[in-house]
Amino acid sequence: MDSQKEALQRIISTLANKNDEIQNFIDTLNHTLKGVQTNSTKVLSDMDEEFDALYAILDEMKESMTNKIKQEQAHKSQELQNQLSQCTNALESSEELLEFASRSLDIKEPEEFSKAARQIKDRVTMAAAFRLSLKPKASDSMTHLMVDFSQERQMIQSLKFLPVPKAPEIDPADCLVADNCITVAWRMPEEDNKIDHYVLEYRKTNFDGLPRIKDERCWDVIDYIKETEYTLSGLRFDSKYMNFRVRACNKAVAGDCSDPVTLETKALNFTFDGTSSHLNLKVEDSIVEWDSLAGKSQENKVKGKENRGRSGTPSPKRTSVTTRPSLVRGSRDRFTGESYTVLGDTIIESGQHYWEVRAQKDCKSYSIGVAYKSLGKFDQLGRTNTSWCIHVNNWLQASFAAKHNNKSRGLEMPAPERIGVYCDVDGGQLSFYNASTKQLLHTFKAKFTQPLIPSFMVWCGGLTLHTGLQVPSAVKTLQKSENGMSGSANSLNNAA
Repeated sequence: MDSQKEALQRIISTLANKNDEIQNFIDTLNHTLKGVQTNSTKVLSDMDEEFDALYAILDEMKESMTNKIKQEQAHKSQELQNQLSQCTNALESSEELLEFASRSLDIKEPEEFSKAARQIKDRVTMAAAFRLSLKPKASDSMTHLMVDFSQERQMIQSLKFLPVPKAPEIDPADCLVADNCITVAWRMPEEDNKIDHYVLEYRKTNFDGLPRIKDERCWDVIDYIKETEYTLSGLRFDSKYMNFRVRACNKAVAGDCSDPVTLETKALNFTFDGTSSHLNLKVEDSIVEWDSLAGKSQENKVKGKENRGRSGTPSPKRTSVTTRPSLVRGSRDRFTGESYTVLGDTIIESGQHYWEVRAQKDCKSYSIGVAYKSLGKFDQLGRTNTSWCIHVNNWLQASFAAKHNNKSRGLEMPAPERIGVYCDVDGGQLSFYNASTKQLLHTFKAKFTQPLIPSFMVWCGGLTLHTGLQVPSAVKTLQKSENGMSGSANSLNNAA
């Protein structure tokens, strides 16, 4: 009976997975169908615009050529009219002289004949008819009329659609995820010298494998990338994975998207646990502030976190960190007395993790560290063998120290504005860094026998928490190069 139930459960699970896969494929087909309709409409619109632009150019060329022909016509007509007028006048004068000469032949008186002959000779010498060029100053051929469009006609007749670029290929092995930056690299399946730019699309997700159409996030787009790689920087890794796809574009059209790839974005995410905080602390997600007027009147206002309702999750390994609505204590068991403490809402059981904390400029006193969940509600960070921290005091006599098991060691450097915390549970190491310069401030080494909880103390001021961060490469390098603890660190270590 039990074996049959198990077999049936496996069948049901397999069928459910297959149904989910088919449904996702149906969504993909519907999405693609809409894309075909949208893109075809856009292509037709773009083609109309291109032909309208071509018609406009031809109309402009026709008008320009027409004007040139008319100008040449007017110029040649004027030249020929002037020449025709000159010839007409010369011909009339010549015919008059010819008639006068003909009449002179009939003169009988020698003296009158000689006088007439001299006059005719003088007039012939000065006659305009003998000074005229009998060659037309302009031909009837219109030089601008001889337009040869044969080459252009062949080009237009050979017009074809610009080939759609093929989909690029992204190789996950060529991509890099480090320091909360992701470098995505791709290549074309074959050389294409008509590629103008690339479009990169990405989104965060909590699902491994291929992207889902009905995912919880829309695709973000980065356009006009000229190279075959791009680096996204300054990310907050508040999801388990990120999907990436890229498409190539020429001057006219964008090609199909590449096969999407999914890259793991592993980082620790947590916030302050308001149910554990001292009543004089006001907690809002990633900010905690001292409130001297708060007290038991706030007790009913602070509620345990149920479902954080955000896409960020702990590390993908469920055994690494654990988040619970009420992590350690309920409203009846808050930190109290002078233990102005608040815990993170996530238990760290294994792995290497990193987070950062920024203090307000006027904060009088604060501590940053980790503790076991057995930390008492009256306990102060660093004063028990179950807590490790660095403490900053700006009240009366300024100090900066590492504390553990009620022992303190002064740190010979100013406290930075932003402090990075590196926690290696398996390696038994807790280190603090200047988050800006990655300068090592202090390192504790201990054999952690229980899960750890990020812990914070603040008095007269406030702290801002930054999570979703990978362990920085610089920190990894420093950790590898460390050959042991300094004397000041060793003096505070306690294999609790």
